[in-house]
Amino acid sequence: MMKLFIGNKAYSSWSLRGWLACKLSGLPFEEVVVPLYDQAWEKRREGDEFAPSSGKVPILWDGDDIVVWDSLAIIEYLNEKTSGDLFWPTDPGARAMARSMAAEMHSSFAALRREHSMNIRRIYDAVPPSEPVAQDIFRIMQLWAQTRARYGGEGEFLFGTFSAVDVMFAPVVTRFITYQLPVARFAQAYMQAIIAHPWMQEWIGGAQAEDWVIDRFEVQPQVA
Repeated sequence: MMKLFIGNKAYSSWSLRGWLACKLSGLPFEEVVVPLYDQAWEKRREGDEFAPSSGKVPILWDGDDIVVWDSLAIIEYLNEKTSGDLFWPTDPGARAMARSMAAEMHSSFAALRREHSMNIRRIYDAVPPSEPVAQDIFRIMQLWAQTRARYGGEGEFLFGTFSAVDVMFAPVVTRFITYQLPVARFAQAYMQAIIAHPWMQEWIGGAQAEDWVIDRFEVQPQVA
């Protein structure tokens, strides 16, 4: 059976992506939650399980010989391991756009990540975002609007059914909710669909049950 090592469910956005990818694959896997940044973290990350990723999570082991880290790599590995039609749209144009969006999410939106870290257990009072964050939000709204208009059809998700792109943007949805960031009206329905998804509800329940607190991720944003 595959084994997925993840960080705290309350805070670890990349772990959420890797976990959702495993759920989307339909394959059985064991999850191992590893508390990040506690007193034992530096020692723990030196263990054999984390050596290939230099201590980063998520990291997926498939048996003793195959290891994949980085959420986008995990998505592609599981896509190859399954039927090949679970993660990406079958239409070539939609698939090209989906992969481009996933890659942009993977490499961009640094201001949003830096100033609004994931914290599923909190909802803060709304504070106007900084200009760099506002630009990130505007770009995300553009992507979501284009995708829903062209490929959403009658489904609730970006490409109709829940797919790899929704996996990549799910932590962004939680950030928008946690910090009450300003989003376009059309985005509310998509965000609600993400949060209401049974896998997200399972993850959120796990986050709420955690006892660990990381102070750096419990800071109220300041007025820009």
